Amino acid sequence: MKLKELLHAIPVKQLEGPLEVTVESICFDSRIVASNSLFVAVRGVHTDGHLYIEKAIGLGATVLVVEELPEQLNEAVTYALVDDSSYVLGLLATNFYGDPSKELKLVGVTGTNGKTTVATLLFNLFDNLGYQVGLISTVENKIGDRIIPATHTTPDPIALNKLLREMVEEGCDYCFMEVSSHAVVQQRIAGLRFAGGIFTNITHDHLDFHGTFDNYIKAKKKFFDDLDRYAFALTNADDRNGNVMLQNTFAHKKTYGLKTMADFKAKVVESHFDGMLLHIDGHEVWVKLVGGFNAYNLLAVYGAAILLEQETVKVLTAMSEIAGAEGRFETVRSQSGIVGIVDYAHTPDAVENVLETIRDLRSAGQQIITVLGCGGDRDKTKRPEMAAVAVKLSDKVIITSDNPRTEDPLAIIKDMEAGVDSRDRKNVFTIAERKEAIRAACHLAQPGDIVLVAGKGHEKYQEIQGVRHHFDDREILEETFNEQ
Repeated sequence: MKLKELLHAIPVKQLEGPLEVTVESICFDSRIVASNSLFVAVRGVHTDGHLYIEKAIGLGATVLVVEELPEQLNEAVTYALVDDSSYVLGLLATNFYGDPSKELKLVGVTGTNGKTTVATLLFNLFDNLGYQVGLISTVENKIGDRIIPATHTTPDPIALNKLLREMVEEGCDYCFMEVSSHAVVQQRIAGLRFAGGIFTNITHDHLDFHGTFDNYIKAKKKFFDDLDRYAFALTNADDRNGNVMLQNTFAHKKTYGLKTMADFKAKVVESHFDGMLLHIDGHEVWVKLVGGFNAYNLLAVYGAAILLEQETVKVLTAMSEIAGAEGRFETVRSQSGIVGIVDYAHTPDAVENVLETIRDLRSAGQQIITVLGCGGDRDKTKRPEMAAVAVKLSDKVIITSDNPRTEDPLAIIKDMEAGVDSRDRKNVFTIAERKEAIRAACHLAQPGDIVLVAGKGHEKYQEIQGVRHHFDDREILEETFNEQ
């Protein structure tokens, strides 16, 4: 693509060098610069792309997009000076891949909990309805039946637009994607055109990145602020910050809820470990998911489908047939009748939701044994809160490791133990090795008891000192149950 075309509608303050340059690739990582590349110098969390300008030129970059011009300009290079290179990166990626998000209906899902489930359910629903669909999620990216491994909840702008272009080329009518707060702040979705946005909820998380809860709310809200008047904004009316998301959006405002007045309403009629009966807008439907939190997720899915002009009866029929996302309230049963549950819950609110659901479903005499850890190099303030919630709602708790990353697992566990009241210590055990913790929970359980393994969900690894080792909570549960 010619640079002149690539810079269409890009807010360039100053241009040094020719416009009639052919750009064969765009990148913001100097390690992958090739001949005739356009290199965007992005100021990141850990490094500054401006430090690698000379390296990029040496590797063949012929165009540089910068926030600050170098003192010495290379005559063989074109320089574009901009105010915000992160924002411009999104616009450049959009232009380079031919603005793919305008050629399908792209729906973004944001919130602390439920993003993956809602996006996955929407993918499964529209696939069931006969459409070619794309998915961009924490667990995996998909184009129809083709699975593409996911590295981030929301990919970088280049990877994102490349993926969307592939979806368009393969005939996708819709794409459902998770939009993380990090992605909004880091401008990863700049330039994308959304047909709609969904807000699930907002609770304590990611304060290590955002600094304050107010900043976290503002990050979520910005996604809705940027929607245009042709899109819809669907928000959880029962969340106290749900209406905040709608305050400045130009999109069509719609709400869903189980408790308050809303455009889309639902009620849980019956609930069992293998599913629940919902009453949605005057219709009853049996679904394969359980829990009040999943009632919200399914209602968001229903509302979005109706706003995307699907027929009510067809939507409800499809909802009764689809399953949720991997690692979200997945059940495994032993031959002796122990119920194992694997869930991605890694915030205080998510842990509470899962345990409250289990408590509502269990019979008299059934114990709840919870295995719980907290990730390293992440928000430390939620560690004692998560432990406190687990202890309050479980009969026994085993505190263990969960992706310690570069931190000492015992230091993380100590942070968690600070949330345990001395009166509850007798029911709390510490086993740093996660595999042994899961095995111990299974051996503590009696027939009919429930073992919740929380935190990692779909993940198939344990990250320790920068190395990812194979680890699958469900696999360990099944192995242990088979030995009993």
